[in-house]
Amino acid sequence: MKYFLSLLLLLSVVSCGKKLSEAEYYQKATTAYSAKDIKTAVDNFEKLIAAYPNGKEYSRALFMLGYINANDLKKYDDAKKYYNEFIQKFPNDSLAKAAKYEIETMGKDINSLPMFQNLNKNEKDTSGPATAKK
Repeated sequence: MKYFLSLLLLLSVVSCGKKLSEAEYYQKATTAYSAKDIKTAVDNFEKLIAAYPNGKEYSRALFMLGYINANDLKKYDDAKKYYNEFIQKFPNDSLAKAAKYEIETMGKDINSLPMFQNLNKNEKDTSGPATAKK
C-alpha cells in the first residue's frame, strides 16, 4: 500500500509538470489573450519561447510578449527587451517593421503620433458648421 501511494504521488507530480507541444502553448496563449486573460497568455508565450527556441511559433510568441508588455501591461522595459530580441533574431520578418515602430512610439500619447495628427487636423477642418455660399 505504501508503495502504491508513493507511485501515485510520483505520477501526479510528473503529470503536473508535463511539457506541452509548441502548438499547444501557442494555442493556449492566443486563446487566453483573446479572452483578455493576459497573465495566462504571457505565461504560455514565455513557456513556449523557453521550451522551443527553434520552433516555428517562437518569433510570433516573442513579438506578442513585446506587444502585450507594451500595450496591455505598460511594462515598457520588458516590451523593449522582447522587441529588440525579435528584431535582432528576425530582421527580415514581416513584423520587424512593426516592432521598430512600437519601440519608437511606446508610451506616447496616441494623439501625438504623426499618423493621428493628420486625422485630427482633417476632423477639425470638416467638423465646423457648413456654410453655403449663394
